Amino acid sequence: MSAKTAPRILQSTTILDPSDKLRPEPIYAGKLQSEFRNYEEDSTDPVKERVRRTYQMMHTNQTVDFVKSRMKEWLQFNKFKMTIKDALIKLNDLVDESDPDTSLPNIVHAFQTAESIREKHPNADWFHLTGLIHDLGKVMAFYGEPQWAVVGDTFPVGCAWADSIVYRNSSFNDNPDGQDKRYNTKYGMYKAKCGIGNLLMSWGHDEYLYRVLVHNKSKLPKEALTMIRYHSFYPWHAGGDYMYFCTNEDIEMLKWVLEFNKYDLYTKSNELPDIEKLWPYYETLIDKYIPGVLEW
Repeated sequence: MSAKTAPRILQSTTILDPSDKLRPEPIYAGKLQSEFRNYEEDSTDPVKERVRRTYQMMHTNQTVDFVKSRMKEWLQFNKFKMTIKDALIKLNDLVDESDPDTSLPNIVHAFQTAESIREKHPNADWFHLTGLIHDLGKVMAFYGEPQWAVVGDTFPVGCAWADSIVYRNSSFNDNPDGQDKRYNTKYGMYKAKCGIGNLLMSWGHDEYLYRVLVHNKSKLPKEALTMIRYHSFYPWHAGGDYMYFCTNEDIEMLKWVLEFNKYDLYTKSNELPDIEKLWPYYETLIDKYIPGVLEW
């Protein structure tokens, strides 16, 4: 099987049936499922207040014009040159200000995600590597980009904001696109079934890493690239919004994003992986799929 051919491993990936509500709530990494992604506002809780401020800035400033300016700035791929491993090591100095579930360095989350995928899908090495690198676009935070333009859930700009967006009712009041008739309707500047790939997403690490991998001709399959590009698009893959933009291919790819999400979200814990012990295995995958020094 070639590196660009992904095995069919999604035997049972489905959206939960309503009857699941009658079953005991699952526990992941020592927490109830409902305890993850808790965005209740509490100004006395420093973590919750940090998260709220990050999203407030994001939802105020992520406009069509802003996203276009960031793409013009970053997609020249002339910022720096770095290997995948070196980029991962940089994440040891990054704590995601939008994440209510962990305050550990991002490199810990990278290995937690990768190892949980490896346990469930031992023969899909491309999937293991996808879990390891999925947040590498966050290196933008070390080169002048504020975290509100790097981390957090993504959403399309240029159309109405969906109800399932985090802090939807309190954080978009000062975003000028909300008063622009070109952008504030259901379809905005798009058309029905135009394809998720044709939406202009809020600028962040998902789109950036996806573009970096394409630019550097990585050998990861399209399923991996889709997971990376949309893993933070929670209003779509968790909220069920924006389905009216989907093509049949998007619906098929959504299954992969949902499969990835289980390992991205529900593995965040204080249990630290032995990163030094794991490096040799993942270095072989980097050499196989994304070797050498990349242009960022």
